[in-house]
This record gives sequence, structure tokens and C-alpha cells, in this order.
Amino acid sequence: MNLEAQLADRLGPALAAAAGFPVDPVVRRSQHADFQSAAVLALAKRAGRPPGEIAAEVAARADLAGLATVAISRPGFLNLTVDDAVLGSAIDGLDDRLGVPLVAGPERVVIDYSGPNAAKQMQVGHLRSTIIGDALARILEWRGHRVIRVNHVGDWGTQFGMLIEHMVDLGAERAEHSLGDLTDFYRAARVKFDGDEAFKTRARLRVVALQSGDELCRELWHRLIEQTERNFLATYARLGVTLTAADFVGESFYQDQVASVVDDLAARGLLVESEGALCVFPPGFTGRDGEPLPLIVRKSDGGFGYAATDLAALRHRVRALGADRLLYVVGAPQRTHFRMVFAVCRAAGWLPGHVTAEHVEFGSILGADGKMFKTRAGDNVRLDDLLDEADERASSAAIGVGAIKYADLSGDRRSDYLFDWDRMLAATGNTGPYLQYAYARIRSIFRRSVFDLGPVTLTEPAERRLALALLGFEAAVTAAADLREPHRLASYLHDLAVAFSGFYETCPVLRSAGATRASRLTLADRTARTLALGLSLLGIDLPEEM
Repeated sequence: MNLEAQLADRLGPALAAAAGFPVDPVVRRSQHADFQSAAVLALAKRAGRPPGEIAAEVAARADLAGLATVAISRPGFLNLTVDDAVLGSAIDGLDDRLGVPLVAGPERVVIDYSGPNAAKQMQVGHLRSTIIGDALARILEWRGHRVIRVNHVGDWGTQFGMLIEHMVDLGAERAEHSLGDLTDFYRAARVKFDGDEAFKTRARLRVVALQSGDELCRELWHRLIEQTERNFLATYARLGVTLTAADFVGESFYQDQVASVVDDLAARGLLVESEGALCVFPPGFTGRDGEPLPLIVRKSDGGFGYAATDLAALRHRVRALGADRLLYVVGAPQRTHFRMVFAVCRAAGWLPGHVTAEHVEFGSILGADGKMFKTRAGDNVRLDDLLDEADERASSAAIGVGAIKYADLSGDRRSDYLFDWDRMLAATGNTGPYLQYAYARIRSIFRRSVFDLGPVTLTEPAERRLALALLGFEAAVTAAADLREPHRLASYLHDLAVAFSGFYETCPVLRSAGATRASRLTLADRTARTLALGLSLLGIDLPEEM
């Protein structure tokens, strides 16, 4: 039940009648009442009338019978108080979806997230894309959209010649053993590549052979990719991420499509040769020197970079996958790149008007020093090492991983955040463990005995605050989905847990009796269900006991 939407629907006609045109009621939660509308203030400036006069007119016209009462506060706020009977009835009627309907117009949404590089173990730099992308996939899918997850793995390029040549040097048996630690394997190959000119020459020839379809090179490449995917899937399982082997779509998948990308762009007159490279110069993009900024489709040596792959991928997702919406969960530094890719695809006709493409950008993870999160030696932090530390610091894997995920999802994704174990694992404050503890505390009530739930009656302020918090779930989920901002849901869940804490401390549940106890048990039950569903949409597991 979306109370904000219902109140807005009731106020809308009265505001329109007073203004002579449609007016957004702008209904929001308020400390002065249950909800408040400030729409009259902007309307008064436009109409040149006193806001109090317009507010009185709107209050008199608004049909709020059976839903709420309205009061006016200076200079023209409309304070709305929902009827207790409405709140109680709404809580009683919450179903398995907690009153949130499926979307009326479901879309086919392709979400590109995680995207690590093959032949390397995942680093902490892959954490935010993986966590944010997975939360959005879960939320959008639960809302009723057809979600297609895409893990755009970097599995093609010049480094694979180096890696394949290193495998040849080691021999099959030693190579298989060395692939167990992909990071060490990659480092060993890089040392040889940087220090041995003969090896470097052989590696470059391997690239040509791989791209030409050489049987041995392709076989060794497949072994690299298979080991990579096994490692990634093991890490995803530890993180509780929904990506599967079927979602891996590497850069290699698009290699037979990039030539037609060039042909299509050339046919539309979009390609320009610049210093031997084939480029597109979408309007409105300039470099630091003020000169037009190119999107390089084919490099001067004839090779294709990731821009060509991204163009081919977008075209494929629209044409072959039938996407209505494309979401790219990638860090903020890639903002200009994706804006240019989208602009080129629009110009080429690959991104028709009914399809939307969005770069869901995010900030960085910073260490205690405010710089990029690294080990003390200055190396990138391996994701498995981070999860190992979470297991050691927390009382269970669910709490450790939940703390990491919630720390990421509880703030605006566009902002950087400090990685602080003490804060993340705290049992108080806006943390994952606090929410997990709130859920476990409620479950403990129902483990003590079998109790009957009953109709909700609100007699105490803390009961009313909890009821209002429970009925905010739909608005929070809708905002998280529509704005691609998981922190909207995370913040709501924290507020709900705080409201329950206040209720639990002032309104005895098991020590009350009769209808009062049955009502309070229903409020506790609905809170537990809401926390469980909300946290599952964020990908956070809930231990029954803590």
C-alpha cells in the first residue's frame, strides 16, 4: 500500500481546481504529521495569491474521507494524518508481496555488471559493480521486469598471447597446476613479457594465431577461460550473488560482429579516419584541448578496442535480446565513454527511441587514508582475501558478507565511501549487523511459543510509528527500482528497524494479553517479513539467531 500515492491522488484534483491546471501534490513523510504537501507554496508564487488562502481552499475541496484528515500550518503546508483504522486494516491485509503489486508495464532489462578480467582473480575494485548490479537485478526482477544479467568479462586482447605463450613454456601439467592461482600465473607471465624480448615476440605471434583461429591457441585459451569462470563462480557463491555461468558473455563473443559495426558506421557516413584510426566524433564531446573527442572504433594497427566491443554489444542486446532498457553498472570514470557509445548508437540507429540506455555509475572504495583501497604494500586487495577477513572478524559468513554489502548499498552509489571494518560490523547504527540483529530479535519472539496473530489496533504512538514505517515499503522499493538507487531501500529498512526498536522497548509484546498481544504480534510478524524480503532484495542473508 503506497500511502503517499493515495494521498497524492486525493489531493491532486483539489490542487488542480484551485490552480486551473494539474499540480504535483508533492506528498512526503513529515515530522509535523504523517505526511505533508508543500505544493501550495510553489503554486502561491505562480498565482500571486496568499499560500494560506490557497491551502484553505484545497483543504476544503480535497476528498480525504475514509483515508486521512488535513490541517494547515503556516505559511501553507498541508499536514495529513492517516486514519488509525486505515493503517490497521492495511497492515492486516499485507500479502506475501507486502502489498507491492507487479509493475503494470514490465520491460526486458539487460543489466551489465561485475565484468572482471579473465585470467586474473577478482579484486576489491570489482566489488561495487557486483554488489550494486546484483541488488538492482533482484529488485527489478521482483518488481516483475524480465531481467537479463550480463557479465561482460574481459577475455580477449593482447594479454592472452602472453598468457598462452607462458602456458606453452610451462607444459600442460605444470600449466594446469599454476592456473590454480590466476593472479600469480598472470604475474609470472608479465615478468617474462617485460624482461624477455624473445618471449615478447612469441607472445605477440600467439595473439595473431589466436585471432586467426589456431587450434592449439584456442584450446589453451579455453582452458584459461574455464579456470577463470570456476574461480569467479566460487567468489560469487561466497558473496551470495545471483550471477551464473550462463550469464558470462565475454568480449570474445562479439569478435565476429565488430567488422560489421565498422561497415554499418561507414555506410551511415559516421566514420572518420584520424591518424590511421577509424573514429566517430559524436557532437558535443571535446577533450581538454577543446578539440572534438573521438570514439576510436578501429585502431591504426587494424585492431579493435573495447569501444568497438561495446558498440557491438549494445547493438546485439537491442536486436538479439530485445532489450527495452540497458543498464551498465560501471564506475564513474567511464562516464564519458558510455555517453559517447550511447550517442554513436543513437546516430547509427541501433538505439531506437523506445529503448533507454543508462550508465549506472558509482564512486570508489577508499581506505582509512582517504585514498584508493589497497593493501599495506600498495597492491590491489584480492576479493577472496577480503572475504576471508570478513569471515575471521564476524561471527558468521552471513554477517561478514552482509556487513560488506550493506556498507556499499546504504549510501548513494555515486559517492565514494571509506572501508572501515569497525563501523561496518558494528551492531548499532546504520549497519548490516544492526538489521540482521533486529530480524533475529523478532524471530526469537516466535520461537518461545506458538501465538495467534490478530487484527492490528493502534493505541500507542510507537505502534502507530511502526505501522506507518511498515506501509512505506512499496514507496521505498519503487524508488530504488525507478531511480536505480538501492540506498533508498536500505535506508528504509534501517528506519523500519529503528521504529521496531522503539516499539519493542515501549510496547510489551509477550507480556501483554488478549487482543493487544495479538495485535502487537502481527506488527512484529509484518516487520520480520518486511526486513527479510527487503534484505533479500539487497542480496543480504539473514541468520535466524545472533
